[in-house]
Amino acid sequence: METPARDPQLWRIAKARAKFKSHLFTYFAVNALLWTIWLLTDRHSANGIPWPVWSTVFWGIGVFMNGVGVYGGFGKAHLSEREYERLLRQRANEG
Repeated sequence: METPARDPQLWRIAKARAKFKSHLFTYFAVNALLWTIWLLTDRHSANGIPWPVWSTVFWGIGVFMNGVGVYGGFGKAHLSEREYERLLRQRANEG
């Protein structure tokens, strides 16, 4: 029994989503470890802000933007596909 050929565009999207899920898991695992270290060690800081906040917030912004790119249709692959389709329509209208 032969397996059907993969659609290259769907395969690219699937790989991007799998990669994002891996990054999201890493984000949660590492931040959980950082917060645990903070809780188990000296929790005093000069400015009253726990030090793991910085990695959680700024890395979180990066993960969020990655998720928007992968699931929101703003990724490089999506934008390239849209531009390609626009060029095809433009060519069809000219000729």
